[in-house]
Amino acid sequence: MTYKQIKWMILFVPTLIVGLWEYVRHQFLMPYISMDLGNWLTPVLVYLVSVTLLNQLFSQLEKIQQELQVERAQKAALEAREQLAKELHDGIAQSLFLLSVKVDRLKFTPDQESHEEAVYAVRKTVHEVNRYVRQAIASLRYAATTQHEAAILETLEDKVKQIANEVLTPMEIAWTLPDDAMSPREKVEILACIREAVVNIQKHARATKGWIAAEGNEKAWKVSIRDNGKGFQPDQIDAKDSFGLNIMKTRAEEMSWQLRIFNQNELTTLEIRKRGEEA
Repeated sequence: MTYKQIKWMILFVPTLIVGLWEYVRHQFLMPYISMDLGNWLTPVLVYLVSVTLLNQLFSQLEKIQQELQVERAQKAALEAREQLAKELHDGIAQSLFLLSVKVDRLKFTPDQESHEEAVYAVRKTVHEVNRYVRQAIASLRYAATTQHEAAILETLEDKVKQIANEVLTPMEIAWTLPDDAMSPREKVEILACIREAVVNIQKHARATKGWIAAEGNEKAWKVSIRDNGKGFQPDQIDAKDSFGLNIMKTRAEEMSWQLRIFNQNELTTLEIRKRGEEA
């Protein structure tokens, strides 16, 4: 029996029982049962129905409620695990990879000043990893409008340039999208997607050059990341081991964005578009 059926039975069974009793009493039992006795028997009958039939219905209702609470707890646990995996990937895994890239750069820093700058960059990344770990432990929830607003006080273009400078692959920036065209939540999500795309170019594409471009307005915009690497296979985005691509796809869906990855003119393009008027 479903939750809705039990609820309606609890509401209507006492009414139907009392109505049937009153009809039988007035039609057939008046010669045998006085009016006063009948009036006393009516609440007794309602009580007996309540402690028998309705008590069972309430027990079933409580059982369904407990099952729903268990399902909600399991769902919350799964969502927390997924959120933790996203936080670990976006923060710790990417930062560790960038740390390895910066360590490799130390081999190509002949002068002392550049060497010290590279060491400082490595130390900064280590502190960022530490911060990501503490943040993941403290809270698994992704509060884009609170925890991350402080990270976007600089312009969006400045943050994109910082991301581009973190990898060895040269990246050319053409950013014409106004900084106020995105909400704080949108900025956080698009920066995470751009970081993932740039890291993938460094890790997998074997590219010698990349391009990041953005154009549009607050109603509709387009961000594209291109590279001249080995190309993209369409089935990669649905592969189980393409964790970063799956996260980008999920982010785009949550923000109602359109995400496309395609090969054109010997370039691989990842395009994220917010629909409205054409950007």
